[in-house]
Amino acid sequence: MAASRRHLAIASFLALVSLACFAFPMYVIRPFRHQGPQELAVALALKQFGPWLSLLCVAGATILAGLIWKRSKGRWIRVGAVCAALVSGLGAYLSRVNVYELMFHPIDAPAFEAANAARVDADDMVISVRLQRDARAYPIREMGYHHIVNDTVGGEPIVATY
Repeated sequence: MAASRRHLAIASFLALVSLACFAFPMYVIRPFRHQGPQELAVALALKQFGPWLSLLCVAGATILAGLIWKRSKGRWIRVGAVCAALVSGLGAYLSRVNVYELMFHPIDAPAFEAANAARVDADDMVISVRLQRDARAYPIREMGYHHIVNDTVGGEPIVATY
């Protein structure tokens, strides 16, 4: 019984490591948040090596779940082992999804309002474009989440990016 609990603790740890391979880079690399050089380096390393590390975690948690299933008669220990294996699988899946592409999708049909009606704070930064007699201002606060705006200014197609 003590071995099963120890195996469950290790499988749970592997599940947390697998989830961390997704969650830590997601937390650190997000818009409008200061990133320290060391935490950014760790986040980028996890972004690169996390998918492989999470696969190792899935393999380990699955093997441990199998051992627990065979050796233990306790229902809750078995359920915990299966949950740990499933959570580690979820972490492995999420570490392979490029959530930044999902979050930072381009704006293909921007909506505009007159400058005097726009709700932009005085200290908000904007990217401004003027072509011929047309002008546009793209708030950095909005661009931080989309990064790309496809637009037409002065009859010319443009891409504004941040």
